Amino acid sequence: MKNLSKYLATRILLTIPMLLILLTVVFLVLRVLPGDPISAMLGDHAPPAYVAEKKHELGLDKPIWQQYGEYLWQLAHFDLGRSMILNEDVIAPVLEKLPATIELTFVSLLVALAIGVTLGAWAAKHRRSPGDYAARLYGNIVYCIPVFWMGLLLQMIFGVGLDWLPVAGRVGSRVITSDFEMTGFYLFDTLAKGDIGAFTDVGLHLILPALTLGVTLSGIFLRLTRANMLDSLKSDFVLAARARGLSETKVVYGHALGNAFVPVLTMLGLEFAVLLAGAILTETTFSWPGMGRLLLERIYLRDYPTVQGVIVIFALFVSLISLIVDIVHALIDPRVKY
Repeated sequence: MKNLSKYLATRILLTIPMLLILLTVVFLVLRVLPGDPISAMLGDHAPPAYVAEKKHELGLDKPIWQQYGEYLWQLAHFDLGRSMILNEDVIAPVLEKLPATIELTFVSLLVALAIGVTLGAWAAKHRRSPGDYAARLYGNIVYCIPVFWMGLLLQMIFGVGLDWLPVAGRVGSRVITSDFEMTGFYLFDTLAKGDIGAFTDVGLHLILPALTLGVTLSGIFLRLTRANMLDSLKSDFVLAARARGLSETKVVYGHALGNAFVPVLTMLGLEFAVLLAGAILTETTFSWPGMGRLLLERIYLRDYPTVQGVIVIFALFVSLISLIVDIVHALIDPRVKY
């Protein structure tokens, strides 16, 4: 436990330089790119005197090193700054959009695990069978499909062609979100309110975006589960379980799968970052009101503080999830030492 505590403290401290490097890169890239918030607000034909006045008002006429130092000073006081476009605290739109992205990301992760782990375990059990080859082919195909193309394909099939599911938004036009919105997590809020109709509507709107992200990532978990299952099935504890007369199903899914799931759990931390990146494209495709859409909108407007604030939140979440995965890994696998 002492070693684990030391490891956790080290990981938390290492998060600080990681955030610093990431913020520095984002800060410099935003200011190197063509355009600025003034051009986005006023256009290209505004009077030069007014442009200079707005730049002075927003602090854009200061040297870059001074702007960077002031921004780091704000972050040190847990202040993400104010939007240069809408003149609001950056934390306001972030807190508004964050629950939608978290809800989409975690449901997508469950979909990816359900499909990938199930097919991977089944393919390992039926190694070199036609089903095994089909599962591996599926894993290769979905891994290569771009997220936005997968989203458009599902929209065309289930939204336009079959007319089974909604293709945009988080709720339908007939659902009044103010009747149940408490935490911003609509699945939880509708259940807590007992509004089954709204819960069903929210769930239907979530299906296609979650499938888009989940199916795309399921190929990684399929191949990882299959590879580790094949190693586990050759282990001594599996031979001992078979010698005790346990059924093949219990041996495969009760013993081998549990041991093979440890590397899959480790992969979760890495794939969470991929999910957040994929959420940007998915939210744009499905008009999902989350952090991804917010980030793209503010990039177009060159709203430096909001873009930097969203990146900070994303980085903190990836670090937090990776840390949690490492803790769980250490708890379920006694061989892990820190």
